[in-house]
Amino acid sequence: MEIWLPYGRTEIPVKVPDENLLGIITPNEKQGVADPKAEIIRALENPIKSKRLIEIAKPGNKAAIVIDDVTRPSPSYLMIPPILDELNRAGVKDEDITILIGCGTHRLATPEEAAKLVGEDVYRRIKVVSHDCKSAEIVCAIGETKFKTKVCVNKIFFDADVKILVGDIELHYYAGYGGGRKGVVPAIGSLDTIQHNHSMLLDPKATVGILEGNPVHEDMTESARLAKVDFILNVVLNTRKEIVGAFAGDLEQAFLDGVKVVDEMYKVHVEQPAEIVITSADGDPHDIDLYQALKAVENAKCIVKEGGVIILVAECREGYGNQVFYDWMTRLKNLEDVEKEVKRNFMLGGHKAYYLLKTLEKAKIILVSTMPDYYATGVFKLKTSKTVNAALNTAFNIVGKKSKIYVVPNGSTTLPLLKN
Repeated sequence: MEIWLPYGRTEIPVKVPDENLLGIITPNEKQGVADPKAEIIRALENPIKSKRLIEIAKPGNKAAIVIDDVTRPSPSYLMIPPILDELNRAGVKDEDITILIGCGTHRLATPEEAAKLVGEDVYRRIKVVSHDCKSAEIVCAIGETKFKTKVCVNKIFFDADVKILVGDIELHYYAGYGGGRKGVVPAIGSLDTIQHNHSMLLDPKATVGILEGNPVHEDMTESARLAKVDFILNVVLNTRKEIVGAFAGDLEQAFLDGVKVVDEMYKVHVEQPAEIVITSADGDPHDIDLYQALKAVENAKCIVKEGGVIILVAECREGYGNQVFYDWMTRLKNLEDVEKEVKRNFMLGGHKAYYLLKTLEKAKIILVSTMPDYYATGVFKLKTSKTVNAALNTAFNIVGKKSKIYVVPNGSTTLPLLKN
């Protein structure tokens, strides 16, 4: 069977022998709404456990809107204009509105990327600022959580009279899910705040698809409360990046309503593990670099047998994506060393080294990408192949020609779970 897998902004094929194919794991796909703009307006006009924005905002208010950066598929350019309409009708002027690109610890957006994220018309109308987590000039301390995280966030956001978070909800490998409260930490947090929050990822409940008892999630939520978020607008997307539902209103309840839809679509149960899992990191922007693409590996790990092989299909057009990730992989020798470093001197990016080495203890990983072998093999300890078919032949040589195979075309957003 020939199966096409997302790769950057295109697709590439793999031929899997019928006798080896255990299954193609795809989401329980929902159709995109016929009119995305109408769905967003419906959500804004019928907020969950909240007043409408037009009732929250007052004439003369200053408003701050946080959006996702280029590593997320959120259609901010569709979501921002209806929010601006609500604010304008409430008497908030364009010059009193700032859009913050929630870069977290990622690089800042270029002007071209910023214009694409919000749309050319909005970019000309509204001030757009990339959040820089390392800039002491733009963050302010607002309190401490029960987890001892000293919360510092973007000063423009905290000083605003109306605070809005915009994003998409999808699975996340240690926060449980993206979206909602993540629009504060990590999106507009200081580096120290983000690192303290993320240092809790070693907790067993800090894992994909889990919120209850997850300290990373609970700390993010408390941080967002301290920041006094007034309103959120989140969407859930299908694999074609179409909006299947919009959720607006209360910081927590609107987010949780969206999580239910994510679970219905993207948690998929299978009967047994396989020797080989071929997974794609959903294409652009999820496979923009190795740092992002490894989310697909973390999900695939759930269904690969001990000693098996994971084939990761990810373009990685921006390389490995994070310098700390690179440094830890070159400086620290093994998983034990990385675990000690996480506990002693956690740095964001080092967690990727932890997850990668933990997976490599269970299975070999073959990468199909544009990344040079010097990095993929020499630094990140991955095997490489130029094509998926060549990678599959290598996998057969490792685990045997009769090995069973799962294919996960949307590995970054799909969570395969064993029924037992």
